[in-house]
Amino acid sequence: MRQSTPTVLIPGLGASARLYAEQIPSLWCVGPVMVAQHALDESMAEIARRLLDAAPPRFALIGLSMGGYIAFEVLRQAAERVLRLGLLDTSARPDTSEQSEGRRAQIALAEAGRLAEVMDSQIPRLVHPRRVDDRPLGALLRQMADEVGAAGFVRQQRAIMGRPDSRPDLSRIRCPTLVLVGEQDALTPPARAEEMAAGIAGARLVVVPDCGHVSSLEQPQAVTRALLELLER
Repeated sequence: MRQSTPTVLIPGLGASARLYAEQIPSLWCVGPVMVAQHALDESMAEIARRLLDAAPPRFALIGLSMGGYIAFEVLRQAAERVLRLGLLDTSARPDTSEQSEGRRAQIALAEAGRLAEVMDSQIPRLVHPRRVDDRPLGALLRQMADEVGAAGFVRQQRAIMGRPDSRPDLSRIRCPTLVLVGEQDALTPPARAEEMAAGIAGARLVVVPDCGHVSSLEQPQAVTRALLELLER
């Protein structure tokens, strides 16, 4: 009988557990599934410590976008506890000054009670061009942002702006690793995934066709299949 593998899922910026709603039932068949709380702290170090305090002794770790940034911090703090790693639509690079400037503008809007405006402006960048007018998908993205809330969103943005460069850590990753990206991801494009996969020994790179940044929602079956293959390695 195959040994059970617990999995810890980390959502992205402004996203809740619903980000992985399509994957959780299949992952649950492999072992216990936990979705990390990532909206209560203002630094990657604090978020990772909270995750590690709540997580099983050893686990597979999967993060999308901001979730990938947190995953790198978890590895810095406790690499020996991570059995497998899934990096979805993310990057090992730190913020550029332009990106941080944009985040500060979004923080100001969120603090002024205008988080909905932030989401309306971001959705065209989050999804494949053909999904921009997908009302159910847009409603789900807005619902998740509401669940995180303006205060949580602001804390997340501050943590993201303060994250370190994780590229020097790539060569130290020893566990089986999946790097997955939507082929049309505008926020963390395939070149960023290729960079990570090239730096991690034995990493598997998966580029999902007809897919933007929120791959777990846009192409759920392809993402679930890749994650199950990772857990079975």
